[in-house]
This record gives sequence, C-alpha cells and structure tokens, in this order.
Amino acid sequence: MASELQEAICMAKQERHKNLFLNYRNLNNFPVELLKDEGLQFLQRLYMKRNSLTTLPDNLAQKLPNLIELLQSLDLSDNALQFICPEIGRLRSLRHLRLANNQLKYLPPEIGALCDLETLDVSRNVLVRLPERLHQCLSLQCLTADRNNLTSFPRQLCQLHSLNELSMAANQLTSLPLDLGRSRELQFVFVDNNVHLKGLPSYLYNKVIGCSGCGLPGQVSDRVPQPLSLSLGDVSLPLPAEVKAIGSETERVGPLEELAMRALHKRSLLPPFLLPRSLLDLLQCPLGHCHRCSQPMFTIIYPKLFPLRETALAGVHRRTTVSFVAYCCSSQCVQTFDLQQ
Repeated sequence: MASELQEAICMAKQERHKNLFLNYRNLNNFPVELLKDEGLQFLQRLYMKRNSLTTLPDNLAQKLPNLIELLQSLDLSDNALQFICPEIGRLRSLRHLRLANNQLKYLPPEIGALCDLETLDVSRNVLVRLPERLHQCLSLQCLTADRNNLTSFPRQLCQLHSLNELSMAANQLTSLPLDLGRSRELQFVFVDNNVHLKGLPSYLYNKVIGCSGCGLPGQVSDRVPQPLSLSLGDVSLPLPAEVKAIGSETERVGPLEELAMRALHKRSLLPPFLLPRSLLDLLQCPLGHCHRCSQPMFTIIYPKLFPLRETALAGVHRRTTVSFVAYCCSSQCVQTFDLQQ
C-alpha cells in the first residue's frame, strides 16, 4: 500500500497534476513528507476520502506552503477526524471543504478566514455548534450540517448573503434565528427531522423548505432550557435564547432599553466600550429585523403565529406541525403583517 501511495504521488509530481486522489488508502496519518515538494506546485484539488485519519498536522500550512495559494478543494470525508487544526484558515484559496462523516465536535473559529469558501459539508459529525466567525465566509453558497447535535444556529450566519442552500436536517434544533431567510439569495432550507423545532421564521414562507418530521406531538425538549416560548392552544414554541421579552398587540410603546438600542444602532451615539458586552454584541448584530418593516430588533419581539396546516403549503408538507412565525418590531407592524405578501 505504501508503494502504491508513493507511486500515485510521484506520478502527480511528474505530470503536474491539478488533482490528487488518495481515497481508500487506509491512511492513518497525513502524508506530509510525501507532499512537500515543488513537484506538487500545481495541485488544486486533494481527495482523501475513506481513510483513517484522526487529525491534520498542526503546522500544515508551514509544511505545505504550496497549498496555501493553490489548493481549491479538500475532501476529507469518511475518516475519523476528531480535530481540525486552526491552520485550516490559512488555505486562503480553498473553495470547497468536505468533512462529512467524521467525529468532529467543533470547528475552529479560524475557518472564518476562508473568504473564498463556497461549499462546506460537515454533515454526519457530532458538532454541538457552528462557529460564529463562519459569517466571515462571504462567498459561502452551500452549507450542509445534517446529522449532528446542533441545538441552535448562530444568528450571525444570517449575514451570509451569498448562501443559497442551507441544510441542517436531523439535528436537535429548538429554534431558528429571526432573520433566517431574509436574504434573497437563500432559496433552499432543509431542517427535516428536528423533532423539537416548532417554528419557522416567516421569511421562509416563499422559499423551498424541508420540514418533515419537525414539531411532532409528544416530543419534549429538555436538553436546552428556553427562556421564553410562544403559546398557541396546546403548542409551546421555544424562542431563541437572546429574546428577552415578548410584546403584545395592545402595547403602543416599546421598552426603554429597546428604544435606546434602536437609537444607538441608527445614530451611533455612544462609543462601543461604554456598553456591556451583551448589548454590544446585539448592537453589532441585531436579534433580527422586523418581518413587516425591516426595523432592527434587539431585546423584544412582537410575534404572530401562522400554523403551516392553515396555509397554502399544507398539502405540500404533511408530516409536520410547525408554524411560521412573523417577528415584528411593534404592535402596529404585527397587526398589519400579511404572510401572503
């Protein structure tokens, strides 16, 4: 096997291959010594599927400097990776990164440095969260995170304005960010088989969505306590943890803290260091934007529920009990919101 591996790499060097296939080689370690050579200066795509890798070298970029500028696609699917080194963020030309079917518990924040990344597949791992800095991958078009242990989706990732497809099926999601679907570019959202997920932002109403197996009766989420929830009949719908208060249609004036945050966001009246960290984070990335008028919201929301079974999509999505939720900034907006518009 070692001789076959060396022969494959040697041929790639001699013929200046742009693609190198090291799949099904039973590799336990990344073959650094075989790869660090001027002969691989044309390598753009590296495939190492179906091996037994548990980690990547800590100084990967240092040992393989030729990959920093040229490598566009890296496929490490179907290995036994438990850890991805922070230096992955130095592969600045990377466009496609596939890490499916490994044993990853988290991704390094440095992955946010991959400004040209278009495809990220981390499905079938044991991830409990996605890094907030992933929102810096402004070229990201397709994010697949099916079959992990995700309980939430960072609201910062709603800033991925190039994202066209998002798949988070078969996780443990209890809520979704208020702004998910606000981007016109995002057209496909799949959250099937998240049994604790009972609410979808109304922005998703005109998107292609998958929500089969969501909000099934008898499913109770006790893993992540939710501070607030909406109630409609016997249905209790958990809200994102950042929501501090729920407004009612009879309220005419919002809380002082909310009004102050809106003024600061609009006019930048105070330097950031005068604010507590929790409020500074919200000022930089609001809780969401009103589904009626696009006003930024920071602490309070005025919600309105639309059970999917009572909408025009009822015949399309049968095995689900989710509701669309309009998150508005005031009683006036929630009263005039129309899901069909």
